[in-house]
Amino acid sequence: MKRFVSQAWTIARKDLRSELRNREVLNAALSFSLAVLLMFSFAFDPNSNAETRDLAGGLLWMVYLFAGVLVLNRSFARETANECLESLVASPVSGDAVFLGKTFANWILILVVEWISLPIFGVFFDVSWVPKAWPLLGVFALGTWAFAAVGTTFGAVTANNRLRELMLPLLLFPICLPALIACVSLTWGIFDPEAVTETAVWVRMLIGFDVIYSLLGILLLDYVLTAG
Repeated sequence: MKRFVSQAWTIARKDLRSELRNREVLNAALSFSLAVLLMFSFAFDPNSNAETRDLAGGLLWMVYLFAGVLVLNRSFARETANECLESLVASPVSGDAVFLGKTFANWILILVVEWISLPIFGVFFDVSWVPKAWPLLGVFALGTWAFAAVGTTFGAVTANNRLRELMLPLLLFPICLPALIACVSLTWGIFDPEAVTETAVWVRMLIGFDVIYSLLGILLLDYVLTAG
């Protein structure tokens, strides 16, 4: 078990250090998030219609989903240069350790994008999020892990595909739709408790989604890498 954790942490640390060295993905994802939030603030003026503010949670998660794709696309794409992916497959690191390491790194990077862009969202949509920071942290953690787990698995599937930037969203979005609905409902419930009273069912659904697709990734990634 100790060796497995060490291997997973080594993979995660490698990806995080590689990204922090050039910040290529973080800069792109943050720029995209801020640009889309700015456009949404003009298209959906929160001061003109009370119902528009109710859409804020859904708009926020749409931004996070598309920004997360930019992060997930690079997870295995950076391994394709200089036959690094083949070296990773031939290494003694198990597929489940690779999956957990890369999923954890993607999870951290997407969370960074979310928390940096959240204050901008609060300003643009006139939403007070600071008193609700802890519940939002829980929703972000569970929802982001769902996207990271599914995206890491499909990132391995599309790693050697020349159209991976197009294929990954096509595979990711339909699978993540239940998690996205749960995240939007929980976020809406945090901002407006009277609108969504039954939040426990969404929390259970999101936790179940995380567990199921994490186990699937652990079981399948070794086969996906060797078959690819």
